Amino acid sequence: MACQFDHVDFAYPSSQGRPAVTDLNFTIAAGERVAIVGPSGAGKSTIMQLLLRFQVPTSGEIYFFGEKSSSYSKNFIRKQMGWVPQDVILFGQSIRENILYGNIKSTEDDLMSAVKESNSFEFIDKFPDGLDTEIGERGVQLSGGQRQRIAIARAMLKKSSIILLDEATSSLDTETETKIQEALKFLTKNKTTIVIAHRLSTILNSNNIYVIDSGRVVGSGKHEELMKNSDLYKNFYEQQIQK
Repeated sequence: MACQFDHVDFAYPSSQGRPAVTDLNFTIAAGERVAIVGPSGAGKSTIMQLLLRFQVPTSGEIYFFGEKSSSYSKNFIRKQMGWVPQDVILFGQSIRENILYGNIKSTEDDLMSAVKESNSFEFIDKFPDGLDTEIGERGVQLSGGQRQRIAIARAMLKKSSIILLDEATSSLDTETETKIQEALKFLTKNKTTIVIAHRLSTILNSNNIYVIDSGRVVGSGKHEELMKNSDLYKNFYEQQIQK
């Protein structure tokens, strides 16, 4: 077992009304690829924050590797996770320094492997200063797809056992998304992977898909099962196919 939610509830301190998530109860086995889908405000991002220990449950328990999350330090938990968010956090330094933030002790060979496997080499090589190119505050010199590939390279260097993908391809064009998906195959190989995605095309091959609505799990299973058993999931899928 890599991760387990045991009847987890969470309410933001300043929130009014219903909790952000209620009675979450599911297990993610080591090596599984699991997706979490649902409408805006359903609680998907809250689940990611709970996994990263940015928030702690109001009640219930989260387990990692069979032990309570609270028995580990935040630093330990976060070292086990490679996180690729929708809004990538980059610093006003060089591409090299931004990638090495994943593991500053990485060798040059490790760095170059991550650059190539993340499909970053093709654009980095076009800059006169290559890896030493200064990218500006928050990476303003790079496109959205380039920033995502830097984040993937960074996560590769971290060599975490759990990969969190938070809407990692939601705002990219089709060509760029293809390059990102190729890079993600390298990143997630033989890793426990948890995906939050708007584009259902990115999660169809997941071992399990959890459908979240109003902070609760309202459906789970593979894509084919959910198309038969979950009207919410089926509507999501049909709307995207029509688009």
